[in-house]
Amino acid sequence: MSEVHLGRNETPNERADRRWTELLQEVRVAQTGAQILFGFLLSVVFTPRFTALDAFERGLYVVTVVLGALATGALIAPVAYHRLLAGRRLKPQLVDATARVVTLGVVLLALTVGSALLMLLHLATGGSPLAWLIVAAVMGWFVLWWLVLPWLLLRRNGNGNGDGDGDGDGDGGR
Repeated sequence: MSEVHLGRNETPNERADRRWTELLQEVRVAQTGAQILFGFLLSVVFTPRFTALDAFERGLYVVTVVLGALATGALIAPVAYHRLLAGRRLKPQLVDATARVVTLGVVLLALTVGSALLMLLHLATGGSPLAWLIVAAVMGWFVLWWLVLPWLLLRRNGNGNGDGDGDGDGDGGR
């Protein structure tokens, strides 16, 4: 039995397959960035400069590495979900669950970038308050492009129902 969603004629299983494919494409982009950043962060502790860091800088480094690990784990989670749930006729539930984890991963990635930027700018500016201002501006930029503008687009097009999969089919993710 087919359902029609704003011009799409697909079964619930076809929709789940399409959403899964789209989700994987999105994850590939975010996952690569998270893994590269996390790998770089892991290497920092082995540099000679690391021993010269003060308590705040070391603490910030630990927070940044933990955020990077959490982001990487969340963005790799779809692989584990798929391995555990494949073939069990749970594709719509799989897609919904992994979409939430990927959203969390993207938030954690943004926090990792902000924290890493603060660490770098704090060191580069000798602890100047300017570092905090720049990081606040960058995080505001993320909020603008990743949240505010998509939200405004949804409002302008009358589709603020929280579908969450970015395809605009307007059925609230069901």
